[in-house]
Amino acid sequence: MRIGPLCLALGVALAATACSTTPSGDATFAGVTADEVAASGGTVAGIAGGVLMASKLSYLKPEYIAGALVAYAIYDPLAPTWSIDVSRAGEDRVRMDLRMKSLITGGEGEARQIFLRNARRMVEAGGFAGYDVLRYEEGMEATRPFARRTASGEVRLVRSRQFPQL
Repeated sequence: MRIGPLCLALGVALAATACSTTPSGDATFAGVTADEVAASGGTVAGIAGGVLMASKLSYLKPEYIAGALVAYAIYDPLAPTWSIDVSRAGEDRVRMDLRMKSLITGGEGEARQIFLRNARRMVEAGGFAGYDVLRYEEGMEATRPFARRTASGEVRLVRSRQFPQL
């Protein structure tokens, strides 16, 4: 079963149509701007060419499409990389447990950023002046068939000391 080339062809087609990093006024490698390519139907031609190539190479057979859909369902690229469980550990303390999804393509080093971003959001939503990180730790959870990264921490939400009514 040749799922690899199908996934590669679909990935290239999606990247070519959805992700344009060239600003509209800058020229691409061929000396043509992104606006000129879009105006001349270059995106549509690329998609049509990709579909024709896939059909000519027999990638549009039901078993290949089913394999690609199964791979997509298992990987789920649109799901968030980290899941966060938040619980109160006291009147002004909050505990956060973060778990990374099993199949990933990046994001291993962003646990602390996510932890601090969520702490800041809780401060802003609750009307607090700030927060103190009391405890933070990262680790690996050995699950089968894939290990996953975890992070855990506790923050203390702080009210304003100069203006206690705020």
